Amino acid sequence: MHMIYNSPMYCVVEFPGALADEPEVAATRVRGGHAFLGGYEILDKVSRREIFLDGQLALHFRERVSELIDTEPSMEEIDEFLGEFDTLMQQPVVMH
Repeated sequence: MHMIYNSPMYCVVEFPGALADEPEVAATRVRGGHAFLGGYEILDKVSRREIFLDGQLALHFRERVSELIDTEPSMEEIDEFLGEFDTLMQQPVVMH
């Protein structure tokens, strides 16, 4: 687990996964003949909600982040990008 982004508004944690050669491992998570078994957790600190992205959604997120990084974005631009996931965040963050 690696924190890959942290701002006053959002935190993103990457859960690295292996690229598996066995297509039966996760047929819906296939890219380039390999299955991606990792994921990303996005935490909205203000609303105290989160989402975990895996499978195709994690691959799509990874691709969009790579494209965004190429533009050398500001923190505000990254937060704006992460804000696109706000409506998907349904899991409340609970401390115990």
